[in-house]
Amino acid sequence: MTLNFPNLASKNTHQIPLKILIIAVFTICCANPLLSQDKDHSEPNIIVFLVDDMGLMDTSVPFLTDYNGNLIKYPLNDYYQTPNMEKLAAQGSRFTNFYAHSVCSPSRTSILTGQNSARHGVTNWVNPESNNRTALGPTNWNWKGLDKSSVTLPRLLQEKGYKTIHVGKAHFGPLNSDGQDPTNIGFDVNIGGSAIGQPGSYLGTEAYGHTGGDKHRAVPGLEKYHGKEVFLTEALTLEANMAITQATEEGKPFYLNMWHYAVHAPFYSDPRFKDHYINSGKSESAQAYATLIEGIDKSLGDIIQHVKELGLGENTLILFLGDNGSDAPLPIIDNYSSAAPLKGKKGNHWEGGMRVPFIASWITPNAHQNSQMALPIAQNAIQEQLGSILDIFPTLSKITGIKSPKDHILDGFDLHDQLNGKPNLERDELFLNHFPHDHRSSYFTSLVKSDWKIIYHYQSEEQPLYELFNLKNDPFETTNVAREHPEQLKLMMTSLSNELAQKNALYPEKDKIPLKLIMPK
Repeated sequence: MTLNFPNLASKNTHQIPLKILIIAVFTICCANPLLSQDKDHSEPNIIVFLVDDMGLMDTSVPFLTDYNGNLIKYPLNDYYQTPNMEKLAAQGSRFTNFYAHSVCSPSRTSILTGQNSARHGVTNWVNPESNNRTALGPTNWNWKGLDKSSVTLPRLLQEKGYKTIHVGKAHFGPLNSDGQDPTNIGFDVNIGGSAIGQPGSYLGTEAYGHTGGDKHRAVPGLEKYHGKEVFLTEALTLEANMAITQATEEGKPFYLNMWHYAVHAPFYSDPRFKDHYINSGKSESAQAYATLIEGIDKSLGDIIQHVKELGLGENTLILFLGDNGSDAPLPIIDNYSSAAPLKGKKGNHWEGGMRVPFIASWITPNAHQNSQMALPIAQNAIQEQLGSILDIFPTLSKITGIKSPKDHILDGFDLHDQLNGKPNLERDELFLNHFPHDHRSSYFTSLVKSDWKIIYHYQSEEQPLYELFNLKNDPFETTNVAREHPEQLKLMMTSLSNELAQKNALYPEKDKIPLKLIMPK
């Protein structure tokens, strides 16, 4: 809107009195939320940009450091093209040791509840049609996921006056459950979210699974793009930007879950970026995966640009992360693959299954803006202290002023100090990944505690197996030192046992009898 002010210096006898002019301008501004919203004093807008199955090495942004804390680029960093992630990392803070659970539904539930999967009970990915506890899985694991009674971050923000928006993959509960529909768990708007964990198709010409691909995994909604050459990642981005505009016109702060289906299988090639990888020497599926990554990066850039165009950049916080380790279709050699040099990938108990990219930034950094003074984020900062998906809930709670019920236990820590480039001297440096199910790595619990990591493999056959690594000296988990350090093994097993007990974790079962921990002798 353009406001044309009369020349107040004119001696025109028909000049509008200054007092009347001020009243008129004030009235116009109040009538237009885009003009009346006080961007410097309103609640901060929040974008949680989550990429499905994006691991630590699926980007041109280096996240790994050497023993002295210096960033190192590895071959996979040179393969992927993510310029918008590079820009975001340059103006914000990236974490080198940020943990998620090793499969998707546990991580997604943890982000929304602030609780470890051992506590909320969603310990496996949720099969939409049937209970996939697997052969020895706990009988009462939380297969139904989140429901209308669950304490969730979007529900608390909704009560605070936020416009809460979910776009993309949800996977919060199976078919015919509350969690199937994100509006049941605190979202005002749901675009494309349902019980499915992967898209039937990425192609608009296949109606995203309704007319081609896997029809059992068709993405709901998005009918306006059916039959058109609009890739799923682009359609969701366009819808997210329209939802942001709508919230702004309503004069409300927004919380956006921008939770893409990409880069999960099926590995369709995004035609916009196909030529960038055609001479890479990698397989067609690996090239397709790289186009999915670059499509995500373009989405990131498009959303950031849209927020800036609305004049909201200084008051909008963005958190970029993956939900578990990489699942890129690359060869596996001695258990090293798409997360190399980290060991393992999605579903594994090694670091490659749980370490994910995490970047936090204000979209337009301005250290003097009120919200940014409340949550300062150091620019081009490398944070080596451990962080995890469990920290998102308490961090956003603090900056927005929301409070969860007293009986809702939070397992994470406020990232305020760490985002500002400092260590949090009050946090523990623990991350528990409890997986009492069958998958690529089956029936295990791992615990990272500062420099040490223990993996306990449950005694599904005879005796348990212990793996112990010193991640400071052996970050790529080449050597199990459980026998060489029996006292450290006992200390780590005691910590693991305590963590499981505190969270009321459910154990694998054999003949309906829980397989409780067996401590090392």
